[in-house]
Amino acid sequence: MKDSVIIVSGGMDSITLLYDMRERISLGISFDYGSNHNAREISFAKLHCERLGIRHVVIKLGFMHEYFKSSLLEGADAIPEGSYADENMKSTVVPFRNGIMLSIAAGIAESCGLKYVMMANHGGDHAIYPDCRPEFVRAMSEATKTGTYPGIEVLAPYTELTKADIACRGKHLGIDYSETWSCYKGGKRHCGKCGTCVERKEALREAGIDDRTEYES
Repeated sequence: MKDSVIIVSGGMDSITLLYDMRERISLGISFDYGSNHNAREISFAKLHCERLGIRHVVIKLGFMHEYFKSSLLEGADAIPEGSYADENMKSTVVPFRNGIMLSIAAGIAESCGLKYVMMANHGGDHAIYPDCRPEFVRAMSEATKTGTYPGIEVLAPYTELTKADIACRGKHLGIDYSETWSCYKGGKRHCGKCGTCVERKEALREAGIDDRTEYES
């Protein structure tokens, strides 16, 4: 039964969830908020939605680039390198990004006669990103249920999983992760050094997946 919209960035996690829940997904939504890597990610979101026969839309949130403070919005040179869990990665937080996106997606879900909004946050996000944590998901789902007539709920099935767990699921689903984007710098190839690149490498290695990503280093 097609009862859901999904926020699909084009990264490993959301593409895995897209395939994992494809029987339930009516619409894929990507948000262009002016980050360094939006263009690289969104092209993959579009590719996979088209491949699965799922309608895909891109919603522009230009005000975030104009008014919000984050290294994701300041160009490739502003992106820190190192482990995903390092303190310096907090500069990549885009304040309340998921709250804004979920709110819009909930409104679209109600307008389309759907019941759920799916997001692909995971356990590795918790240390850095407040709007990826379990308590946020619960609170946001309660807000969308209360604030919509059909009681729209947020589904975040990967909240307690590691990225390696997600990669293992993707391996089972037959996903080619070279057709996803992770790097926060958004260059022609993955930089191989920023937190998301490091996490990507580790997850694919732990899942026993041959990493065919093109890295700068």
